[in-house]
Amino acid sequence: MKPVLMFMMKSCPYCREAFTWMDELKREKTEYSDIDISMIDENIHPDIADKYDYYFVPTYYVDGIKVHEGAATKEIVRNVFEKAIR
Repeated sequence: MKPVLMFMMKSCPYCREAFTWMDELKREKTEYSDIDISMIDENIHPDIADKYDYYFVPTYYVDGIKVHEGAATKEIVRNVFEKAIR
């Protein structure tokens, strides 16, 4: 299983929506619960965020590769999770 790095901000409505999708998908497919997801709040850890190439949150990296940036749908989050379990 590949690690997922998610850049987010607590104040971001798109991030909150992505969290909802993530929780829902984990309930639908228990295998998703085993994915190691590190969440980096760019307001709290700008030193880490500045090392990555993205402009919008939420942004997902799977195994070091950016796979999505910006507002996410449930299907986009599912695709991120599927890349992580392959």
